[in-house]
Amino acid sequence: MDRLSLLRNWVATRHPGRLHDISPASADASFRRYFRVRFADDGSTRIIMDAPPEHEDCRPFIQVAELFGAAGAHVPVVHAQDLGQGFLELSDLGGSTYLSQLSPADPASAAPLYAEALGTLATIQRASRPGVLPDYDHALLLRELELFPVWYVGRHKAVTLSDTETTQLYDVFERILAVNLAEPKVFVHRDYHSRNLMLTSPNPGVLDFQDAVYGPLTYDLASLLKDAYIEWEEDFTLDLLARYWDAARAIGLPVRESFADFHRDYEFMGAQRHIKVLGIFARLYHRDGKDGYLKDMPLVMKYLRRTCQRYDELRPLARLLERLDPQETQSGYSF
Repeated sequence: MDRLSLLRNWVATRHPGRLHDISPASADASFRRYFRVRFADDGSTRIIMDAPPEHEDCRPFIQVAELFGAAGAHVPVVHAQDLGQGFLELSDLGGSTYLSQLSPADPASAAPLYAEALGTLATIQRASRPGVLPDYDHALLLRELELFPVWYVGRHKAVTLSDTETTQLYDVFERILAVNLAEPKVFVHRDYHSRNLMLTSPNPGVLDFQDAVYGPLTYDLASLLKDAYIEWEEDFTLDLLARYWDAARAIGLPVRESFADFHRDYEFMGAQRHIKVLGIFARLYHRDGKDGYLKDMPLVMKYLRRTCQRYDELRPLARLLERLDPQETQSGYSF
């Protein structure tokens, strides 16, 4: 029996006698899919997560939903679970993502939404404690970086690095990781951006948190403010970052005492994320046949170039990026 038939049978068993229809809600970059169930008797809806157990494990989603929900974040409620078949029945946070409502031409309207997103992030971070989520350690951070030479450089650009270039690239990786791993640690959502934040009441609803870890404090800030799917003027995101830093200090989050040090952490964390994302987007296209992320690569590359041009430690990577994608660039702000 195919997955959709299994899902339909499971919903019918869960809600005997209730007329309903099932329609696609969304899909993500993994094997997970989401369906919206609408019940005819009262018009209510639920979301069904379809996570094939041979590819996905629902248990981290359940754990993090409980963890973040207890912290005060607005996350889906898990109403039912079938780990054997890979189905979860969730509360429905609606269909309006942050991305669908944001316009770079109107930062004034976006500012309150980002303030709420940063407030929720701080709420999650305040609940942080070690030993609950997997550590975002050197091995995992490096494994993510290595997606770049394999999938972006080798497969997507069809470039073979020389021994010297490979050595220089891994030297840069270690410089980035040294900064990342020296950061204070908190709970990290790991994909805290405009496609995973929903317009809800209370706002925002938070989705796609099943890969959460315990790691660098600025990771989710880089995900949100250096978003692969929408670009803002840098003065706007810097203002948001500074406001977060002020608020975080006031509530006792372990941010750096100096904003300059905090900003450097954020920049190097963004570099790690964007190197990884270029590799992931290339892999999604070449391995999984998903071409929808190709259009987002130029913005990710723009963020990465800008950071690499600012810091001497990252200049060898800037030179490699110029070889891979020659183009005129602007450095933006310098620090």
